[in-house]
Amino acid sequence: MKKILGVLITSAIILTVLYYVFIYFVTYSTGVRSGELIKISRKGVLVKTWEGEISQGISGAQIFAFSVEDKNKKVIEDLQKHQGKYVKLSYKERYTSFFWLGDTKYFITEVTREDSPHFRGKN
Repeated sequence: MKKILGVLITSAIILTVLYYVFIYFVTYSTGVRSGELIKISRKGVLVKTWEGEISQGISGAQIFAFSVEDKNKKVIEDLQKHQGKYVKLSYKERYTSFFWLGDTKYFITEVTREDSPHFRGKN
């Protein structure tokens, strides 16, 4: 009986670790989105995560919500520096996320300041 219980507990632990490794390291997609950076904030009650939004349209009808991992200090600094500006965000999309990583499954990996396509040539 103890051997069966030991095998079941070991199997449960291995499956849990494999699930975490899969969610954390395997990406569903990668890509780039551009828009006006509306918000970047650190939020949460027990676990603080970095969350943000960009507006991808003139009226703000299409909002892209994203998260940033705490280990990406340069990305967080760049987002804070470019608040209210037009930016291009490189991201990786995970299958799902854990609550301690972020609220969304989109995680920003790079930030680039861009010129807004709505105001080109109006300098």
